[in-house]
Amino acid sequence: MTYTLVKIPADGKKITIRDGKLQVPDNPIIPFVEGDGTGRDIWRASQRVFDAAVEKAYGGKRKIHWMEVYAGEKAFKLFNTWLPDETTEAFKEFLVGIKGPLTTPIGGGIRSLNVALRKLLDLYVCQRPVRYFPGVPSPVKHPEYVDMVIFRENTEDIYTGIEFQYGTEENQKFKKLLQEAFPKEFGKIRFPETAAFGVKPVSVEGTERLVRAAIRWALANKRRSVNFVHKGNIMKFTEGAFKDWGYALAKREFRDQIVTERESWILGNKEANPDLTVEANARMIDPGYEMMPPDKQAEIRAEVEAALALWPTHGDGKWKSKLLIKDSIADVTLQFVLIRPRDYDVIATLNLNGDYLSDALAAQVGGIGIAPGANINYESGHAIFEATHGTAPKYADLDKVNPGSVILSGEMMLRYLGWTEAADLIIKGMEGAIAAKTVTYDFARLMEGATEVKCSEFGEAVIRHM
Repeated sequence: MTYTLVKIPADGKKITIRDGKLQVPDNPIIPFVEGDGTGRDIWRASQRVFDAAVEKAYGGKRKIHWMEVYAGEKAFKLFNTWLPDETTEAFKEFLVGIKGPLTTPIGGGIRSLNVALRKLLDLYVCQRPVRYFPGVPSPVKHPEYVDMVIFRENTEDIYTGIEFQYGTEENQKFKKLLQEAFPKEFGKIRFPETAAFGVKPVSVEGTERLVRAAIRWALANKRRSVNFVHKGNIMKFTEGAFKDWGYALAKREFRDQIVTERESWILGNKEANPDLTVEANARMIDPGYEMMPPDKQAEIRAEVEAALALWPTHGDGKWKSKLLIKDSIADVTLQFVLIRPRDYDVIATLNLNGDYLSDALAAQVGGIGIAPGANINYESGHAIFEATHGTAPKYADLDKVNPGSVILSGEMMLRYLGWTEAADLIIKGMEGAIAAKTVTYDFARLMEGATEVKCSEFGEAVIRHM
């Protein structure tokens, strides 16, 4: 594409993808959006950290060539559009990019620039690692137990934006359709005359690609488990189906590398008592077995027999080295990540659940101000790494706020590129700066004996501690 708003660095080269693997040159061109509000201060500090880490790790043999693209307030002021076509085209062409926080436009049009970019590039994974840095203020007793990675489905669920506002013609049409075509379901609506409506699509394809990405990542990074978080006890055909489709894919595509939680119970029971019958095993894994109708009891026995058929590859304790696949109800999960965080490792979940969980977990380890995020399409290679917080306009251009979210998003980006040495240096620098209590105001006010520094000075502290 020919660009008129964007200046392509002359000395850089494009990242490409071949046979599903990124091809990263030593001088990659990386598009960036500096962000609105505090984004300007944060980006300047973060870019210095990225460049320093790459220089220190590779001694000048590798260098990122930054290419500014535009979105948000800066784009609107310069070009009278919130999201220029060149920006999305640049992210498409150059594959991997990073952005600061963006304002959501007021007065209609694009609901969210972040959501718009995800949809335009089909970035179906929102990947949010949550880990603790020693010394960061936390409201929980053991934040060091939190080490999770959330794979949030990014393109479906209620974020599809299919809604019918009360009082509109569209609302009346949808209500009439529902009443005429599905009278039983319409009868469940308590106040139909004043109700707004929303549609929640969850598909087999959307579920499978999200779950596949989570399992592949977990295996590649030697994680312990993948947990499907859902509200399938209430939404049986959307969230419940997400869980069922997830298990089915795990068994179909990763059979020798995974074990489900219920399979682990069955195999463990048999190992503890080799003479255990199928019937007795079924009673042990389902305490309500006695009260089940015969057809349901037969299903449980068939489940036991299927698990025991795995004995050559999973029996005699071999299952303990497999990736554990399990699931939990969303509201239970939100409780247990607080009181039993070590039970959770990689989480695969739908859009809304992922939104709740990622922000709640961030609060346990220091807040959303240092929570990184990425939006990725693992098949096409497209990825945009981003700040997970807002623009905080009252602090704009004061060189005050914590740049940790963008810095750690850049760390994720470097790791995604395969530049792990530079990524490791950023983690080392963050750990060192925080341990030394050289922190921005948000942490300084909660840490005894801290030295409060500016946004730019925190970036410099991270570089010193590399």
